[in-house]
Amino acid sequence: MTSTTTPAPAGAAAAAADAGPSRRRRRLETATPVLMVLPSILAIGVFVYGFIAWTGWVSVSNWTTFVRDLSFNGFGAYTRLFGDFRFLSGLRNVVVFTVLFVGVCLVVGLVLAMIIDRDPFGAPVWRNLFLFPVALSFVVTGVVWQWLLNPRAGVNLLLNRFGWEDLPLWYVSTTIVPGWRWGQIDVVVPVALIAVVIAAAWQMSGFAMAIYLAGLQGIPDELREAARMDGASEIAVYRRVLLPMLRPMTITIIIVLGHISLKTFDLIYVMTGPGTGYVTDVPAVYMYETTFRGNQFARGAAISLLLLGLVALLMVPALWARRRTEEALG
Repeated sequence: MTSTTTPAPAGAAAAAADAGPSRRRRRLETATPVLMVLPSILAIGVFVYGFIAWTGWVSVSNWTTFVRDLSFNGFGAYTRLFGDFRFLSGLRNVVVFTVLFVGVCLVVGLVLAMIIDRDPFGAPVWRNLFLFPVALSFVVTGVVWQWLLNPRAGVNLLLNRFGWEDLPLWYVSTTIVPGWRWGQIDVVVPVALIAVVIAAAWQMSGFAMAIYLAGLQGIPDELREAARMDGASEIAVYRRVLLPMLRPMTITIIIVLGHISLKTFDLIYVMTGPGTGYVTDVPAVYMYETTFRGNQFARGAAISLLLLGLVALLMVPALWARRRTEEALG
């Protein structure tokens, strides 16, 4: 029995020959973006999430001396922190500092942006002048404002020259207003923190101004003119038209400045240190001294993770609010 094979048409053979290179090209196009971002994914996985996992393990270990001991010790490091006067004082301080710092930056940045948006004389110069402190290190800012707010120098010399008798103590004050007792600590606002807030707001208000100014200049003039033609006053234009449209910028500023303030270290460390009675202490400074000076690595790791949780408490609602706002504005 003889079998015969029908030869394939010439067009089908050519299509089959072209299918190989075409399939390889599609695979290459699909794989190229993955290969481009793979190093970044690996770096983030190792140096961010890997180190977070490592810190978590250290926090539940017995590593409480210079000699490493990673045996499991439970969650004692965490429970002891919430009975620690210094840690509770640091939590109070960092929350107060964040609220005041972000609030002052929002108000000052918005006012400056509104002024510059009206194109006053020398607007480019003023814009760069207000933005310049952002380029400085918090270490430089801390040194400068430590001298300016020194109770025996700087601003107090001017106040004394003008006859001010009850001179402020600035960052060496131990007063807490109103001083309600809550557990081991007094709440709400340590007066010494106001000096740190002034220094931090001086540096970062320019950042808020830049964000708000970009938002204001991105709003079409037709919207303002339409509101004015409808009889809206200048205040109503800002309150009813401009400020609602600046809400995404406000949330962006809160996210950026909020996480900076929650993990602040260098400004406090250089300018005031923990302060008398820990009135200017923050968890980041406590973590540094506990870990690298006291060799209490488990406790230091626990402070780090609690600080990470505090930042997440700010970030997640803020990111959610920003998404809702952007959806509402279209």
